[in-house]
Amino acid sequence: MGAAIGIPLTFLLILAFFITLSPQISAVSYPINVWPKPTAFSWPHPQITLLSPNFKIHFPLNPYLHQAANRYRKQFIEEHYNPLVVPHLNLTSSPPLKSLTITVTDDSAPLTHGVNESYTLTIPSPEQSTTATLTAETVWGAMRGLETLSQLIFGNPSRVACDLYIHDEPLFHHRGVMLDTSRNFYGVSDLQRLIRALSMNKLNVFHWHITDSQSFPLVLPSEPELAGKGAYGEEMKYSPEDVKRVVEFGMRYGVRVVPEIDMPAHTGSWALAYPDIVTCANMMWWPAGVDWTDHLAAEPGTGQLNPLSPNAYKVAKNVIHDVVSMFPDSYYHGGADEIAPNCWITDPEIQAFVAKNGTLSRLLEIFVDSTLRYIISLNRTVVYWEDVLLDASVNVSPSLLPPENVIFQTWNNGPSNTKKLTEAGYRVIVSSADYYYLDCGHGGWVGNDTRYDQPPGTDIGDGGSWCAPFKTWQTIYNYDITYGLNESAANLVLGGEVALWSEQADSTVLDSRIWPRASAMAEALWSGNRDATGRKRYAEATDRLNEWRNRMVTRGIAAEPIQPLWCIRNPGMCNTVHPFLAS
Repeated sequence: MGAAIGIPLTFLLILAFFITLSPQISAVSYPINVWPKPTAFSWPHPQITLLSPNFKIHFPLNPYLHQAANRYRKQFIEEHYNPLVVPHLNLTSSPPLKSLTITVTDDSAPLTHGVNESYTLTIPSPEQSTTATLTAETVWGAMRGLETLSQLIFGNPSRVACDLYIHDEPLFHHRGVMLDTSRNFYGVSDLQRLIRALSMNKLNVFHWHITDSQSFPLVLPSEPELAGKGAYGEEMKYSPEDVKRVVEFGMRYGVRVVPEIDMPAHTGSWALAYPDIVTCANMMWWPAGVDWTDHLAAEPGTGQLNPLSPNAYKVAKNVIHDVVSMFPDSYYHGGADEIAPNCWITDPEIQAFVAKNGTLSRLLEIFVDSTLRYIISLNRTVVYWEDVLLDASVNVSPSLLPPENVIFQTWNNGPSNTKKLTEAGYRVIVSSADYYYLDCGHGGWVGNDTRYDQPPGTDIGDGGSWCAPFKTWQTIYNYDITYGLNESAANLVLGGEVALWSEQADSTVLDSRIWPRASAMAEALWSGNRDATGRKRYAEATDRLNEWRNRMVTRGIAAEPIQPLWCIRNPGMCNTVHPFLAS
């Protein structure tokens, strides 16, 4: 069974890449952008031809592929992208290309971790055939191929590259963005726009950090008071219907939505509904006159679930049950980061526990053992931040964290912690704050900060941003997430996520904080950041990223510029020929 979509407007496909991963496949260099760069291609005789005004797309009858084909059809018709640098290629007098046939081997493969996203695109010479082909193992791979086609469309009237072959597949299965919606709220339309941009960049995971100490915006059927009292306001909640819209939107764009409900720390907002289950709630995060080692939270917003409270488990398990019911993905992110020892110590019951030779690590083990078992019983793989195993003060024994059921997400110490975890046999998602934290470098946000009250000329260092400096797209692009790992350890790295914590971000800056820096990670995790000789390819990526950023803007994604327009109009003039050496 199949279907066809007719396109009444012509469109242009032009492929221009700079390197190849196969010695049998040739490379060309034209100022045309595809992002992320495909892994293999051939265009031995660069030429273009018109596309027939009656061009049709034939595809299997899968509902998500059907929606994608309709969506791309609309985009092909309406976008008319004008490149910043127009290629100079001669139009052939050959017959126009009349159709695209999409073939999918398994059109029922679910959208889950590890699903095959490869595709092959062939656009023959018009003398040979007037039908292009897009073949993929799954619907999700076909979507990636359609995105490549969409990026190759521009001009009016539109034209298409011919005698062209692309084979493409990602290096890493997990490629995503984490967004925190607790510190500042984002509407459903913001989340949908983020998902749409993820799909454009061939990223496939939206890690939704939904709740934290600051607010609890998620309405849960079993625990409505958590959002009823913990949300910032009635208009700043996510209803079950909102979640369904976001999850379904992700399916339409081939993007998984992975929920995170952080616990037992980062739960101060729970205390508004259940003050009896949260320790140190609504206390000063760093009391006056005490050393940093005695802080009650890593930032303003205190509160941690009490592992000795039976009611804490009742509420936590209701939360987990409802979230698993609302989010179909096989991954459930349980957080478990940044336990502040002194927050627990404020509680008399915990004080008595410690006085009887109990430890705070044992408290965390009690909590994690109970909740982890429950999450696993709901047929979910659990993702935790690395702290639960690697924190120097409060951690859990590896015997309670089976590698077959637990994945760790790293954020500290760059490649070092990735190495520790993979060598211990754990799968890892990389989100190193040294490379992948998008909120870094915007200065401090706490009030009454005396670091800024200094005599003129005083160096205030990181400016109050704990993870400064700002992570440039080059920093992100050049990060090798398997650096220093042997082959077996590298195989345990599932991929990576850039992260936007929202202390200083909301919907007004969402696009510019994420894009095009997340695009840099997208290419590095899809086809790598090196050319065939092993050299980093950030130099040639600059022009392509300029072009891709411009196209994202035309598609309604307010990505920030990476260079003045003058640089783009004067190729090479903004480069440096002098190496910058560390002092």
